Amino acid sequence: MLSPTPLSLFCALLLCLPLAVILTVTSPAPTAVPDGSQRNTVPDFVPATKTHQRFSFKPPPLPPEDDTSLLQVASRVNSKPPPGSPKKIAFLFLTISPLPLAPLWELYFNQTPKNLFNVYVHADPTYPYDQPFSGVFAHRVIPSKPALRFTPTLISAARRLLAHALLHDPSNYMFALLSASCIPVHSFNFTYKTLTRSRKSFIEILNNETGSYDRWAARGPDAMLPEVKLEDFRIGSQFWSLTRKHARLVVSDEMIWAKFNQPCVVWDTCYPEENYFPTLLHMRDPRGVVPATLTHVDWNGSFDGHPRMYTASEVSPQLILQLRKDKPRYGDDGTNDSDSSMTRRRHAFLFARKFSPDTIQPLLSIASEVMFKA
Repeated sequence: MLSPTPLSLFCALLLCLPLAVILTVTSPAPTAVPDGSQRNTVPDFVPATKTHQRFSFKPPPLPPEDDTSLLQVASRVNSKPPPGSPKKIAFLFLTISPLPLAPLWELYFNQTPKNLFNVYVHADPTYPYDQPFSGVFAHRVIPSKPALRFTPTLISAARRLLAHALLHDPSNYMFALLSASCIPVHSFNFTYKTLTRSRKSFIEILNNETGSYDRWAARGPDAMLPEVKLEDFRIGSQFWSLTRKHARLVVSDEMIWAKFNQPCVVWDTCYPEENYFPTLLHMRDPRGVVPATLTHVDWNGSFDGHPRMYTASEVSPQLILQLRKDKPRYGDDGTNDSDSSMTRRRHAFLFARKFSPDTIQPLLSIASEVMFKA
């Protein structure tokens, strides 16, 4: 019987090595990110991680739990998506309640290639979420904190969403902020082309609006000075779609945020989330935006600072077609109306609000044949 030589043993080892690699490299179970501040009653965000086994790279660190560190880390990401990979839309849902229209969004996303979008949810942890988020929303809830009207916490929530989306996927190109009462009014394909073909953000930036001074002075007559003068103060919808460049600008901002992160002394003119983002973009990069929101809203019949709420009896194909037909109001983009393209702008609304929870069934009944047809 022949004894194995050292050379034959070495060759046998080389032949077995690929099998050893296959058996060794495995995917770890997702790791939940704790809230850090208090017990969160909603599922935690599961970031994309690489295996930490042998023959693999060390996984990236989890996002920091405190906002200051989170924003600092996010501010250092590349402002451009990696070449060669498809651009993605980051859908940022900011909610203080469950998502009653989730089945509609499920249908919207399930007809879409998964490599073209990401979903992130900021859910106020003080609300009792009896039914956990599921489907495309499962494990998409980032570490969240209370978000209250008339306070800067709504701004903080949006900045938190932007930071997690920036850190989670370098291919996120456009970041669309939505509420629990928002619906899509076009197909994903239409929305994707509109947003990813744009080099500019879509954010309403209005100047010289009624009540501008009262909003500017809501923290005190001199509280915004010297950084934010009255002539630089702007008003706009809190729902926007920002480019990756501007998302990074928001999370890296400290100076303007410090002025808005002050408590209001006059609460009924305090709407920080409608002032911070348009003011910041106006001051930092006015020519880098289309000064309009692509989220339709009807302020006729508004009550207590809230726009009109559509009910089930109002949902019809005609309503969706009318929302598409309406056009955004364009504000200030720093051109002093000298840009002739201002008169040619006819962007379509991509989303609409507010829709009550009872609209879900009539919306689902017209989704495939009307809402997602174009």
